[in-house]
Amino acid sequence: MMRDQVLFVQHPYHTNPVSIQGSSALVPVDLNENHVDSHNDAQNGGYQQAESLFRRSQKLEADLHMLGMKIKQHEDNLNNLNAQKSKLDNSILHLQVTSGKSESSNTLTIDNGDSPLPISKEEVNKQILQHEKSAAGILCQIKTRFKAQASHLTPTKDVVGIVATLGQVEDDNLSRLFSEYLGLDTMLALVCRTIEGIKALEMHDKDGIVNKSSGLHGLGASIGRALDGRFLVICLESLRPYPGTYMADDAQRKLDILNPRLPNGSCPPGFIGFAVNMINIDSSNLFGVTPSGYGLRETLFYNLFSRTQVYKTRADMVQALPCISDGALSLDGGMIRSCGVFYMGNRVDIDVRFPRPEISMGIDNSLKLEMQLKDLKSQKENILEDLKREQTLLDVAKVNFQKKKNEYIRFLAESSANATTQVGRF
Repeated sequence: MMRDQVLFVQHPYHTNPVSIQGSSALVPVDLNENHVDSHNDAQNGGYQQAESLFRRSQKLEADLHMLGMKIKQHEDNLNNLNAQKSKLDNSILHLQVTSGKSESSNTLTIDNGDSPLPISKEEVNKQILQHEKSAAGILCQIKTRFKAQASHLTPTKDVVGIVATLGQVEDDNLSRLFSEYLGLDTMLALVCRTIEGIKALEMHDKDGIVNKSSGLHGLGASIGRALDGRFLVICLESLRPYPGTYMADDAQRKLDILNPRLPNGSCPPGFIGFAVNMINIDSSNLFGVTPSGYGLRETLFYNLFSRTQVYKTRADMVQALPCISDGALSLDGGMIRSCGVFYMGNRVDIDVRFPRPEISMGIDNSLKLEMQLKDLKSQKENILEDLKREQTLLDVAKVNFQKKKNEYIRFLAESSANATTQVGRF
């Protein structure tokens, strides 16, 4: 006969023996084991949830990083395309000025009655001779009378020429504008190489009185032309030359001046070019005119015009005021002498102007420039299409980034709420 067996079931707070028939021994049972197993299951569930949240967080962060890199890539592409567009704009402007085919210079003239016909160098000399008692008029008469010997006369052998004869302008409208901008005294100014040439033109006694029998005054008296009043003389040796570089592969050695930029970075509408680069210079005066080896563009004409800008219309010129520092002209007669100094009223033609070049651009060369210009404009159109496409892609990337960012913010908020709830349970 089997003895009664007693099973001890341990309660968390007390233990009582429980009699179970058929048992052969007393076996102690711990009821707290179920509580421990439940606690472990809860912990394991918490760990799994935390790991799931961590993986989702990593995924969202990786997505945000990828979208951010796409935004940067599109922004870099836009910057590169804008740089290419700016370079093309500059090249197009340079070609337009070089070819003389700028739409502005071809279509606009100053509304001031009938425009005189383009003039030659001989006609310019006749204009100067009309000022017979001026230094320029006397110099022209001496050259006419003495011809080759004039270059050996002491008062005149250092003289390079007269401003009006040292440059040519392809477009007569521009010639008239430049003449008015410089003024008659400057157009008639004599240009010497050195300070010694300045001294040879005029001498004075011990009281500072001009010696009328020497220098240019003496030459004038010898041909029956007394020199009246003051006259302007420019010494190339004393001028500060242009400090920058020159346009590459340009036969006229035009100055490589940066085009003006509005505050938004774009080139002002209607900008044609710089006046100093619209003057044609004889090849003999492009190099070695000064003792230091400089030519007339970087010395004489740079000091006369500096960075004076040329625009299609007055409206274009006024719109570009924020980037005008050294004066500006417009093809319809607008004029700004310097920053904040405007010339108003009707214009008056100066009777001494720059002549046109004796040899104009050849037909073949002109067609070549036209083809180059057409090619550059085609490249610009392609760049504009690329810019439009990249801007669209950038906008889409920014929208997707914002959506993913909002999703990530919601995830962080939900994770924080869940964490607070789990802490409350334990």
